[in-house]
Amino acid sequence: MLALLGFLTIAIFLYLILSKKVSVIAALILVPVLFGVLAGDFANLGNMILDGVSEVAPTGIMLAFAILFFGLMYNVGLFDPVISRVLKLVKGDPLKIVVGTAIIGMVTHLDGSGASTFLITIPALLPLYKKMGMSRLVLAGVVALSAGTMNIVPWGGPTARAASALGLDANDLFVPVIPAMLVGLVWVLFVSYILGKRERKRLGIQNFQYDFNQELSEEELKLRRPKLYWFNFLFTIFTLVALVQVWLPLPIIFMVAFAVALVINYPNPKDQQDRITEQATGVITVVTIIFAAGIFTGVLSGTGMIEAMAESLVSIIPNSAGSFMTLIVAITSMPLSLVFTPDAYYFGVLPIISETASAYGIAPAEVGRAAILGQMTVGFPLSPLTASTFLLIGLAGVELGDHQRFIFKWAFGTTIVMTIVAFITGAISI
Repeated sequence: MLALLGFLTIAIFLYLILSKKVSVIAALILVPVLFGVLAGDFANLGNMILDGVSEVAPTGIMLAFAILFFGLMYNVGLFDPVISRVLKLVKGDPLKIVVGTAIIGMVTHLDGSGASTFLITIPALLPLYKKMGMSRLVLAGVVALSAGTMNIVPWGGPTARAASALGLDANDLFVPVIPAMLVGLVWVLFVSYILGKRERKRLGIQNFQYDFNQELSEEELKLRRPKLYWFNFLFTIFTLVALVQVWLPLPIIFMVAFAVALVINYPNPKDQQDRITEQATGVITVVTIIFAAGIFTGVLSGTGMIEAMAESLVSIIPNSAGSFMTLIVAITSMPLSLVFTPDAYYFGVLPIISETASAYGIAPAEVGRAAILGQMTVGFPLSPLTASTFLLIGLAGVELGDHQRFIFKWAFGTTIVMTIVAFITGAISI
């Protein structure tokens, strides 16, 4: 019964947002509350919701101040030279811009953080896409593919979770799938070429001399701080290093970094408040979705729906399919990112699957490798259960349903390509 309620919760939620019947925030709140009541544990529903909200609170705080920080860095002109340089290299060719976007996304995701990748890449490239009249869905989709494939790195969340859940060293999972990951990155470049070619056909190559500074409004020019450019550049690098090294909790790093940058760039208190107010819409949009997602995951976890769904998925696998367990895990890994949170999958579903697979002589490491080929790697920038997805679409200014419809087939294709290579190289086997 709980498993059925869980699957209905997910299905109705996805239907509502994909069909645009209600807003994402409303769906995230109302659907789980309704099914939480139907689950028959109304007395504890409030505690489940609070637990879910409390769990995502640090993420919400981090994203709020991250948006404020990088919004400030855009205002002061930190990304202006990057945009200008890219424009000179691509020379108004949409195809080159899209392929360049993929490369930038791969490089910026070397730290394994989706949030920082999107916060750096999207604000830097969005003005270029707007100037060229290019699709923001292409921008969000290509960055998603690049970051998702790179998210297999051992310091990324999925591989670390899989290793912990299965009691393995992260390198035992990562090293054998390196060839698959590299081919996956080549595939992403190929997809970028296809999407870029479509944009070139639609828009043509625009041969123009583009001076980014001349395109700025008088108000935007007033906000620029060219004399403080190197301070802002080095301070941003310092902040990113602090994030990667986790010198302090991530929310604290962004809070302190924003406060320091705000005071130095805009000493006047009124200017400081204006900069905060300017980013208010973006902050509120993302943060409210994060807390709403906390309600969603809190209810599904608290009622036991997630655990029940995991057990039901394993129970329906016929014995004859047991030897194909790694193939099943690999193929379903990316789509299941839309159903399970990373913690739910790796700590709830994966151990059960691994235990079942062991009966057929399949090593836990192979099951783990199959999982990281898509589950919250390629799949995380499409999942409504991760905060980074909402940060991505919020910065790019696209709807979740549109984003999913546009990039899902390409993301699933990435997992399929990597699965084939993983089988060829022996990282996983039948």
